[in-house]
Amino acid sequence: MKKAWILLVIGLAAWILVNNPMVNKYVASIKQSEVPTVKQSDSLYQSIVKHASTYEIPPSDAKIDRVWKAIPGYNGLKVDLAASYKNMKSKGVFDEKKLVFTQTKPQVHLRDLPPSPIYKGHPEKPMVSFIINVAWGNEYLSEMLATLKRHHVTASFFLEGNWVKQNPELAKMIVSAGHEVGNHSYSHPDMKRLTAPLAREQITKTNEIIEAATGAKCVWFAPPSGSYRDETIKVADELNMLTVMWTVDTVDWKKPSPEVLINRVMSKIDNGSMVLMHPTESTAKSLDQLITLIEQKNLKIGTVSELMNEERIIK
Repeated sequence: MKKAWILLVIGLAAWILVNNPMVNKYVASIKQSEVPTVKQSDSLYQSIVKHASTYEIPPSDAKIDRVWKAIPGYNGLKVDLAASYKNMKSKGVFDEKKLVFTQTKPQVHLRDLPPSPIYKGHPEKPMVSFIINVAWGNEYLSEMLATLKRHHVTASFFLEGNWVKQNPELAKMIVSAGHEVGNHSYSHPDMKRLTAPLAREQITKTNEIIEAATGAKCVWFAPPSGSYRDETIKVADELNMLTVMWTVDTVDWKKPSPEVLINRVMSKIDNGSMVLMHPTESTAKSLDQLITLIEQKNLKIGTVSELMNEERIIK
């Protein structure tokens, strides 16, 4: 009986030792950093080490640009030596197509910058965003949502609070379709003319209404007509929100033909562009072709949050 107890205690101690988080962490760190001695003298491994710096890209810090204001950071790339070696080991020859990379983060992030509006994403990121401001145009929303769904594209819809109050089901439909929603004020005022307390009221009230209707919390604020002053940006920042403008304007409220709208966008669109549009007939009729042409330029289309994150797109 005593012998059985001793064996039980030894077994329990061994189990605790093996499953100790600190031990697991230590073992994992050894595995990650372990480079077998054989690799040190292996010509393939040394070739990968030699070429690694050629393929590495340093990360870009977020910054305030003189023209474009706040620009998000962008991850860099570093060669994973062990993983790359494993990938090439079977043939024993260096092959750049089999290099494995890890992403390295910048030191300065968008949230580290002083309050500033954002007009575009990082200029090296092959992605664009549709910013769709909604305060009217219900009759074209369904068609636009159907087109976006057909192309598997998600957009950022900036909703006016009063519009959401009157159309909670439409707001819910936008979120249910997988799109991002942002704040477009409550009553579409000229934010540049509002005092800080009134600006705060416009933003806060809209956040509450959008969350009540859709369950989504807004982190982006788009001032109506792009009108703001420094105080407006600071108020949004105090509410833990970033202010978004646009890079390319469809000017769809002037009812251009699809050809004019598409040419206007495609002549200016580039890495990091944010395209301003509304639920209008012009945009509804142009959207299908616009998406196709943008993707043909090898540009991905994503939400503002996707565009602003630092994740590097590796082609």
